[in-house]
Amino acid sequence: MKNFLCSMALLAGLAWGTAGAQAPASAQAASAATPAAAPAVGGIQGQNIFQVKPDASEEPGYAQQNNGERAKVQPGNNAPMWRQVGEGVTGYSSLPKSQAPEAGNLIQPFVQYPGSRVTNAGEAWRQVRNQWIIPYGGSLLLIVAGAIALFYWRKGTMQLHGAETGRKIERFTPFERSAHWANAIAFVALAISGLVMAFGKFFLLPILGGTLFGWLAYALKNLHNFAGPLFAVSLVIVFFTFLKDNFPRRGDLTWLLKGGGMLSGTEVPSHRFNAGEKLVFWGGVLFLGAIVVASGLVLDKLIPGLIYERGTMQIAHMVHAVATVVMMVMFMGHIYLGTIGMQGAYKAMKTGYVDETWAREHHQLWYDDVKAGKIPSQRSSSAEPAGEAAAAKPVQA
Repeated sequence: MKNFLCSMALLAGLAWGTAGAQAPASAQAASAATPAAAPAVGGIQGQNIFQVKPDASEEPGYAQQNNGERAKVQPGNNAPMWRQVGEGVTGYSSLPKSQAPEAGNLIQPFVQYPGSRVTNAGEAWRQVRNQWIIPYGGSLLLIVAGAIALFYWRKGTMQLHGAETGRKIERFTPFERSAHWANAIAFVALAISGLVMAFGKFFLLPILGGTLFGWLAYALKNLHNFAGPLFAVSLVIVFFTFLKDNFPRRGDLTWLLKGGGMLSGTEVPSHRFNAGEKLVFWGGVLFLGAIVVASGLVLDKLIPGLIYERGTMQIAHMVHAVATVVMMVMFMGHIYLGTIGMQGAYKAMKTGYVDETWAREHHQLWYDDVKAGKIPSQRSSSAEPAGEAAAAKPVQA
């Protein structure tokens, strides 16, 4: 009996232990059946290499797939989207067209500017600027400057052949000189600032360093923007002020064919302005001046009603740069002859008066009209010539 009771107790313990062991197992199974939600992670974390189709490009219609279709066969391949960006396809933007006409458009469509390859407009503009305007424009300016320096070295200042008489003729009135000086000062400010902005990184940046050159370019850029409108207004005043004496007249063609006699030493007779000055007036002041001013107003966004897209600004910049370089070349010769190239020329614009000898040698037909009484020798209201001319009264024909 005692053995029987021990056997029953042993069997009961085994049964209880088995039930206790099964309970945790079932609980673990239940917990495994309902796992905790894992935190969501964005983006592509991994990809089964057997699901990617490296040879998908060989399937028909591969090039026409949109970005969603491409992601099914080659996840992470966003070529269709970037192809649209490169082709200038405009995406969605909430900005109004009037304020941002190119919003949503990252890369411009393909064009071909003169001198560029067929590529997107931004790259085409860069090619024209860096491969044509900068190198050839800079070379033209240096060639003309060198030619002027060589001419001055060989010929020197054009001196008067006769002695000065002391009798003065008023060549420019105070108003004419004021208009000319305002235009000249604005032009010099624009020319210097433009040259630094275009070519400064080649000859100033290595010397000044990035910080100082950056501040200099920033200051000159603002000077350029403020001097531009002054140049435009003064250019209009200069044009109408000197228009009457710049119409073509008999003898102008002869003057041009003989180069004004600068090489021979014997000047060709001319009126108040010779054919060279008239060429600068019509070609530089009117034609190139109108192009430079108009393109500059576009670059400053001062023309109302114009849609200022990148293409508009690129074309305006190329036109502005080319016209400016040609204008500077023309005015370089004009400035040379008006300063150190000809005796008495600078004094004429400074005081307004020239000696009779100067007028007879450089503008004989104009001098003859003054002597004949067709043109008064004193055209302004002032009774006495200014500056150095005050030593002698003007001659009344």
